[in-house]
Amino acid sequence: MAAQSAPTVRDRLALHVLQFGTIAIVLASLPYKAFDLDRYFVPKELVLHVCAAVAALLCISHRKRVSVTVVDALLAAFLLSSLVSTVLATNGWAAERALAISMSGVLLFWAASSLRKAGLVRPLLVALAFGVVLAAATSLAQAYGVQTEYFSLNRAPGGTFGNRNFIAHLAAIGTPVVVLVALTARRGFGSLFGGIGMAVIGAALVMSRSRGAWLAVVALAIPVGLLAFATRRRWAEPRTKRRAVVLALTTAAGALAAVVLPNRLEWKSDSPYLDSAAGLVNYKEGSGKGRLVQYGNSLRMTAAHPLFGVGPGNWPVVYPKFASRNDPSMSQDDGLTSNPWPSSDWVAYLSERGGIGFGLVLLAMLGLLGRAVRDLRSGTSRDPERVLTAIALVGTLVATAVVGAFDAVLLVGAPAYFVWVLAGALAPPGAGGIELEAGVHQLGPALVLGVGVITVGRSAAQLAAMATYSASTRTAALEQAVKLDPGSYRIRVRLAQAYLARGDCAHARVQAHAAHDLFPSAGEPKRDIAACGGK
Repeated sequence: MAAQSAPTVRDRLALHVLQFGTIAIVLASLPYKAFDLDRYFVPKELVLHVCAAVAALLCISHRKRVSVTVVDALLAAFLLSSLVSTVLATNGWAAERALAISMSGVLLFWAASSLRKAGLVRPLLVALAFGVVLAAATSLAQAYGVQTEYFSLNRAPGGTFGNRNFIAHLAAIGTPVVVLVALTARRGFGSLFGGIGMAVIGAALVMSRSRGAWLAVVALAIPVGLLAFATRRRWAEPRTKRRAVVLALTTAAGALAAVVLPNRLEWKSDSPYLDSAAGLVNYKEGSGKGRLVQYGNSLRMTAAHPLFGVGPGNWPVVYPKFASRNDPSMSQDDGLTSNPWPSSDWVAYLSERGGIGFGLVLLAMLGLLGRAVRDLRSGTSRDPERVLTAIALVGTLVATAVVGAFDAVLLVGAPAYFVWVLAGALAPPGAGGIELEAGVHQLGPALVLGVGVITVGRSAAQLAAMATYSASTRTAALEQAVKLDPGSYRIRVRLAQAYLARGDCAHARVQAHAAHDLFPSAGEPKRDIAACGGK
């Protein structure tokens, strides 16, 4: 958004913050196995919020005016709509956490856009490409025998993401930027990194067996290939062509190595990769059929809350009321959903943010896509890097849309970080725009600082609660953990059961009722209340 072209010291500091963030968010994880995926999500969300707040504050603090484009206005309206949805949500804690991810994501987009205008986009793209390859490398490390308490045995090889699907999603989304960095490298080392990186990504994608990621790679290859062919005279220099061939070969080599080389993964099938490929578009059974059931029930939820939805992060809170009999999305024994989100970003936005929020974020994404296409159609630029950057943006948006159709991407801290920073770094400047000056220097930093304090403080408190909970089983420790994270259903239930074991029904009922308020359909709090003679 910032209307400036020359980089300042603060711009360079913001660049370093985002560069650091791409590495830190990949590696951030905790050994607290009792918290399942949250031991990966919470530390990555903390990195997301810290980097978003600091980078945005550095970019806005010395600006006297900003240029607001249509995409900027749509994203701001999306956040305001989500805020209204948060106020109306049943579980305010879950809503605030989900809203925080969206807010930090948009701040990252604006910060990255500012860095592009300041001419600092190249080192940022290199860092993002390195982060994508590093994430894929942690997956391969687990697949080939590296053992650490920071890896999860469930859904291996998930590396430092705890789930192989999340690694695959990021690999698919990050493929265009890795290719872009390799093709436009100033020196041979950059091209060498790209070749090695694509081999690592190719292997990780195959080993993930993530059908959503596989579909995303296929889907992005079609428009990217067509655009690359149509604009070949503007970018296809002999050196670039040679590099493209090398990247294709190394990717294929990595994928082939993943199939033929022995690893430590224990697949139940004798032909796991072939089985996954055969079920790529199978919607009549298994997870494909389950998704259709879930999508249908989620649409009924949307119909009941059409404007602002059920609230950010509140899909698992409300979905049980709309679940069908033997719904595969439900954990049948306790009245909770199997996952804390639906198997689609777009279903989540529609059901949680309503038609207004969903429409705004969709229009913003289409606006970014339109920028790339318009830049390519102009035909005025003979700069190969600018042409390839616009094509990379198209590939990134297509990959995000496809993997987001099959799982959570923008709802989760790490992929949200990469998507929003990539969108800001790759997007050409928007046409037109409104110049704002009044109050920018005074209100801009204050708003960013306020958002940062809230989002960082919330994630830091969650992190402290997890550490306190994991350090001791004593009731006093659980009480302290609840104070740090009042919105934790897991800790509330555990504390209620601790009081029950001591015969302290007065305190047990308080915690059980608090857990019930967070997830009204859950069975465990009801049983704890009944054990104390309550209803």
